[in-house]
Amino acid sequence: MPTDALDARIIALFTDEPRMSVLEASRTLQVARATVQARLDRMQKAGVISGWGPRIDPAALGYSVLAYCSLTISQDIGHDAVVAALARIPEIQEIHTVSGESDLLARVAARSNSDLQRVIDSIVATRTIVRSSSVIVLNTHFDGRTLPLLEAASGADPAEQQAADPA
Repeated sequence: MPTDALDARIIALFTDEPRMSVLEASRTLQVARATVQARLDRMQKAGVISGWGPRIDPAALGYSVLAYCSLTISQDIGHDAVVAALARIPEIQEIHTVSGESDLLARVAARSNSDLQRVIDSIVATRTIVRSSSVIVLNTHFDGRTLPLLEAASGADPAEQQAADPA
């Protein structure tokens, strides 16, 4: 879906202030309330905006260890059955089919390094995984970074956007 600089400004504003009302956003952006609402509706319908729910921080729930696990699956079982088995493990936050030496990449949260071992053991215990390899995240510099991508897609100039919205 084509987006423009105003779409980028609207999404940036709601990213910074997710609980802001449409009326307040229209005042901040100095555009009509109906314009903001129509653009939000259009972007949501097109899937550009995929949700409005709260973001949960696993570390705040006691899951301070983040790891990425490369998983090689048992090929005779197939991806769908493997993913269904892994979906029953609550510590697995994401699973992606990937290219390369492994078949899947899983993002895993754990309470500690020894708890990570328990989670990996539960992954292997599904009997759908032939081999796993894990890396532990030492520091996250940024996460869920999509606004620069939106700005690039919309043709918005980040410096121009900051000048339009100095706050």
